[in-house]
Amino acid sequence: MTDEKVVTWADTTLKITPETKCGFCAGARCCNYITQSIDAPRSKDDFDHLLWQLAHRNVQAYKDKDGWFLLVLSTCTRLLPDGRCGIYETRPQLCRDYSNDYCEYDSPAEEGFDLFFDGYDSLLAYCRKRFKNWDKRFNDE
Repeated sequence: MTDEKVVTWADTTLKITPETKCGFCAGARCCNYITQSIDAPRSKDDFDHLLWQLAHRNVQAYKDKDGWFLLVLSTCTRLLPDGRCGIYETRPQLCRDYSNDYCEYDSPAEEGFDLFFDGYDSLLAYCRKRFKNWDKRFNDE
């Protein structure tokens, strides 16, 4: 971490480091969703398919510098009530590779998104703006 952070708690000043940061994160933010890379939607059919996905509960989508992703809001079943990992010693490799040097504790992930769709309605509005004849797509058949 480039910016050193400290927290004062019970008259004790604690330095936040990558090794201690997870203990300060309320609710283990990184353990409450999964992301899945998807092909960039280009056609009306592609966006219609993405619209179907976002019609489901807890499914969102975003585009950032790395591409397009589905974002599924779902808490890890191995997260303990106190926010710690219940399988830390045997956690999957993806979890081991995750770096918290700069994470949701430091800044909301949404700040890095080029596009963000929190559900069906926001994507539908985008589709209507991107494709002027979006609502006539079924008449084109």
